[in-house]
Amino acid sequence: MGWRSRSKAKMKPNVPKERVNVEITAKQVRLISEKGEQIGVVPLSKALNEAENAGLDLVEISPNAKPPVCKIMNFGQYHYQKERKMRESRKKQHIVQTKEIKFGPNTEEHDYNFKKNNTIKFLKQHNKVKLTVRFKGRQLAHKDLGFKLLDKLVEDINELIEVETQPKSEGRTIFMIVSPRKDIDKIIENWEKENI
Repeated sequence: MGWRSRSKAKMKPNVPKERVNVEITAKQVRLISEKGEQIGVVPLSKALNEAENAGLDLVEISPNAKPPVCKIMNFGQYHYQKERKMRESRKKQHIVQTKEIKFGPNTEEHDYNFKKNNTIKFLKQHNKVKLTVRFKGRQLAHKDLGFKLLDKLVEDINELIEVETQPKSEGRTIFMIVSPRKDIDKIIENWEKENI
């Protein structure tokens, strides 16, 4: 049986590459059988013979160990499983974005409810939300209206949020940042059941 070496052209660049068979450079390796049993430290030539006799590959799974750890296995199958796990973990990742909702200090009830619902929508998507109240001209003299507006909103959606940044005044704006609670999916589910 001739030696099998992996085709580098077929390898995906996002999965770390292990050395296989004749690519392994160490003189001695700590060998693990295909059944997962520790064979011990053996010369590389013996490990390669064991793998060839089993009709499998010798894969360097821990290159930084002294001596490197090699396992006898089907490299194609191992690589496929590893790539699949990486794809699955990427699917589960959610990149948290910060969305912004802007209010005026005199926001009317209908507009307020519309913006509150957008805030809830962003929280459902597991995003943080920056709530901003902008002041124009003489409105700046009534910053207390902006703080009251944010307090009302926090009270209305309190079950859904963790307050990350308390309301802060900066120039012509007051802002705060809220993030969704860890169990927001359950809370939203219960909310929807109650409102049916």
